Amino acid sequence: MLAHTASRQGEIAAENAMGKNSRYEGRTSPSCIYTMPETASVGLTEEEAVQENIPINISRFPLAANGKALIMGGEEGMIKLIFGKEFGEILGAHIIGPRATDMIGELALAIGLEVTADELITTIHAHPTLSEAIRECAMGAQNRAIHIMNR
Repeated sequence: MLAHTASRQGEIAAENAMGKNSRYEGRTSPSCIYTMPETASVGLTEEEAVQENIPINISRFPLAANGKALIMGGEEGMIKLIFGKEFGEILGAHIIGPRATDMIGELALAIGLEVTADELITTIHAHPTLSEAIRECAMGAQNRAIHIMNR
């Protein structure tokens, strides 16, 4: 178990002991590996979505197409977002590259709030930042990416 997951579960136990009805949402608990490059994921994997017979739309964005990653020398990574095909809600996110463990929190929140690709796209991200690659990856899910070829 990761420390951040255990910490949240402890908070939930304390809240419930005080009469609140709190629940642990495992699907929004990020999994992080603090290596070089970092990796982080949250929500469903592509394989899990297929096993659950959920129609999905997948988008990938290479960090080599992100200005901040190039500045940092971290262009080896990528972002992969998994959206439900019917409503466009984000179901899973996977990042490998610099600051992956810092960026995954935005996507954990997005999964918990059932944010759609459209909503990620309309979220303004500062430039140049690594996090703007999240927006561009969501744009790729709709064949609207600017810095990579659309499928």
